[in-house]
Amino acid sequence: MYRWGGVTVLGVILGYLAVVLANPRHFFTDDTESQYTGLWVFFGRAFRDGHFPLLQPQQWMTGNYTNEEAGLFNPPQLLIDLIAPSVPNLALYATIVKAIFAIITGLGVYRVCLAYGSRPQWAAVAGVAMPFTGFFLFFDSASWFTAMAGTAWMIHAWASSERYLRGQGGPIPVFGYLYLAISVQYVFPSVEAVLMLLAVAVGYLVCRGPRTWPQWRDAFGPLLRLAAAAGCAGAAGLLTFLPSMLSAQVSWRGNSQINNDQFLTVPWSESLNPSLPTTMPAFTSWWGYVQPLPMTYIAWFLIPALAFVDWKAAQKHWKQFVAIALFALMALMWTAGPGTVGPLRWPARVLPMLALGLLVLVCVLLGRFATLKDRNNRIIAGLVLVLALWVRTFSADPHRVLWHLGSAAVVIALGVGAVWLGRTRGASGATALVIAAMVPIAWFQVWWVQPTPMSWNLPANRNEAMAAFPKFDTGTTLQLAERGLLQPADKSLDGAYGSLVWGNYAKDLEKDYVNGYTPNGHFYFGEMLCMRWDSSVCPDSYHRLFSPEPTTGRVLADLMLIDRVVVQKAMLPEVGDQPAPEGWHFVDVPGHDKYIWVLERDNGPISTVNGRVGDAHDVTATSLEETDSTSRVRVSSETGGRVTFARLGWPGYRVTLNGKTIPFHTVAKVFVAVDIPAGTDNAELELSWRPPGWKIGMAGAAAGLTGVGLLQWLYVRSRRRGVDAPAAEQLDDDQDRELVGTAK
Repeated sequence: MYRWGGVTVLGVILGYLAVVLANPRHFFTDDTESQYTGLWVFFGRAFRDGHFPLLQPQQWMTGNYTNEEAGLFNPPQLLIDLIAPSVPNLALYATIVKAIFAIITGLGVYRVCLAYGSRPQWAAVAGVAMPFTGFFLFFDSASWFTAMAGTAWMIHAWASSERYLRGQGGPIPVFGYLYLAISVQYVFPSVEAVLMLLAVAVGYLVCRGPRTWPQWRDAFGPLLRLAAAAGCAGAAGLLTFLPSMLSAQVSWRGNSQINNDQFLTVPWSESLNPSLPTTMPAFTSWWGYVQPLPMTYIAWFLIPALAFVDWKAAQKHWKQFVAIALFALMALMWTAGPGTVGPLRWPARVLPMLALGLLVLVCVLLGRFATLKDRNNRIIAGLVLVLALWVRTFSADPHRVLWHLGSAAVVIALGVGAVWLGRTRGASGATALVIAAMVPIAWFQVWWVQPTPMSWNLPANRNEAMAAFPKFDTGTTLQLAERGLLQPADKSLDGAYGSLVWGNYAKDLEKDYVNGYTPNGHFYFGEMLCMRWDSSVCPDSYHRLFSPEPTTGRVLADLMLIDRVVVQKAMLPEVGDQPAPEGWHFVDVPGHDKYIWVLERDNGPISTVNGRVGDAHDVTATSLEETDSTSRVRVSSETGGRVTFARLGWPGYRVTLNGKTIPFHTVAKVFVAVDIPAGTDNAELELSWRPPGWKIGMAGAAAGLTGVGLLQWLYVRSRRRGVDAPAAEQLDDDQDRELVGTAK
């Protein structure tokens, strides 16, 4: 068992090396380069300085980190953050981190297959194949790291849940893996974990087949314990999602409707075409209808191998496959829509779950019921299956017909080789070829789609990037630029990336910018400056920034306490020919004048002059103390007035005046503002923020830890008494039947 676990690890490592040979930046692409690595560096620097930054008011676009995909309460993620500032090459660091999670993913699949009775050889096949399935390799691994990490932990939770139901393991692994899947701060793995638990529960009941009340009672005991362990993990994970749920009304994700817009919804005809490496599915995405990446590919052997399963033998034990099949079926249904269910959008994101379910199902079938009896007819059946795959692939993407023919020929040749090795060398020989073939296929698929359409090509070396960037003084900088205006030649340190930032690139450079990457930003702030998720803006943003806000009469740049404005020349080439706004002046930035205009304040930075007081109307307001989450101000007003803070109006704020709670409101639905009563004299105003729902979250964490502790005590107590939880129907003696290599 451990030997084939080692084979799984080795296969994943070799596959990763092959991918890196095809494209050294494959695992530093899209959201990884523009979002995640910037967060890793930012949090790592903060942790080393002794801070835990839940809120950064000056980072207007991304500063509420309880609302981002930051993994704030996920221990492995915090370790990744802590190490990040010490690694100058972010592409190398991202590749190493993702290789580790790919290994975790592969071993999780290996454990799940073993839990359902597969031979270790075929469990290793599934484990190696999973990290190189199409959507997982080209999206989750390359770009959406939180999806990759959440999937890795969820798969281990699946294996541990099955073991706990059967009395072969305790509740702590179930709790731990589920908590890790939840706390990556990405909602899809949490929902997928619920579906997995439902499938496991249904499969358990079907296997038990209870008919009398005592049988039902015995069956529900383990299920209740599993539900309790999962509930404890959910309670402990409340703090991860409660703040964003309670802030949804002011965020971009506030829409809770169910829509079907067909974007990234995958027809079943494409989902079920997973075995040709050149498959380019047809559905709507950013790149039109025919996709430029093999998103729906799973494994070259997956469909042809069905011809070598002893289906009559497998049919006798169908109950043992209900959980796996149900999970795969639910994933298949989800991939086809609806397109949006509240915060869950783009059903193609569930393709890795379909791949997981089908890989486990097929490899467990092969691991228990593979046969070479009636070999010639089975080979013919396999050829027919490959032909069907080719027809579907050609139908979706007829322009690459020769590539698809070559792909089908390779799959046929590999299949014939696996059958020959199975006959002459047994299951180990056949599976060795199956695994070995995955490495060059992974290389080919990545090489074939170069240049990848997903890359931003942001600089990977932080030291080089910081050396090339303008040496701005301290202070808060706002950039007004449009990423869509960049030409290919601009995407380098010698080009625009030496002067401008997009996404979280400013965090790589250790700069304090308003701009950042957010999938869940503040709706009204985004509307105010027409700023989008990648921090690009519209040309009108310059006019808006220096126009008076009607309620206060102050321009937005003053209310935000902006010290510096960087303007992209390609977007607003006329700005430099106009007079600078009142109180501002243009500054020369040698070596960067091709791409940017830079404005700074006449009298120096204002962001640190009087705390975060942006405007005081009919009030004298003097900052006493300022932290990320708290502003303490001395206020006086004879007639009553208003203090407007340079803080986004996220839910979670509380205001006291001389210790007494008073209400607050927002200006322009963006800035936190407090009305000061008439007759106030030298009073202390305190504005403080806590993540909404944090008390419930902390109580949930305490309850979850207490609950799993109690479950573990009950588990240990039952083990000491020699009483195991009633196990599911034990796997039959399938391991002793004829398998590949011993079949006649």
